[in-house]
Amino acid sequence: MSPLPRSRQNPVARYFLYFFLYSVIGWLYEVFLEVVVYRWGFSNRGILFGPYCPVYGFGALAFLFLLYPLIRDKDLRTKLLRLPVIFLGCALVATAIELAASYLCEAIMGDWPWQTYVDYAINFQGRIALSPSVRFGLGGMVFLYLLQPLFERLLGALSPRTLRIVFGVCAGVMGLDFAVFVVNKLF
Repeated sequence: MSPLPRSRQNPVARYFLYFFLYSVIGWLYEVFLEVVVYRWGFSNRGILFGPYCPVYGFGALAFLFLLYPLIRDKDLRTKLLRLPVIFLGCALVATAIELAASYLCEAIMGDWPWQTYVDYAINFQGRIALSPSVRFGLGGMVFLYLLQPLFERLLGALSPRTLRIVFGVCAGVMGLDFAVFVVNKLF
């Protein structure tokens, strides 16, 4: 029996590492907005201690499972015709996740950890707004069209053993971080 192609080996590890990478990218994006764009000064933008925002990881996984199959077509014309659908899909999926996360965070922590959108022209309860949704649509397209193929090549270049080690380290660090978060919230 021939071994599986690297792209098919250990899908749990691969998808967790995508989740991890996109969570870190989301944290970097949030810090960039806070420090460079809004000039508020630095603060940890995630709910965990590490440099990652899991909501971005969940959003990216949703994009991968729901929308990425639509852009894997080899025909360039078909890919271009699907651009508006991908943009709208990313905007809607990310906005739904942000809304759900705001309710979940409020239930667990008493508030959600990102800015309220009450000052935005089109918003819902200050939890979601049109302007960030447009940015999520654009960001989702960057994830799907540019970053995801790069990450697939990056992880595909790893040996199965190296993939397991990187997965174990990242999962261990994030798992410990989450455990500390839960203990802090309970006690």
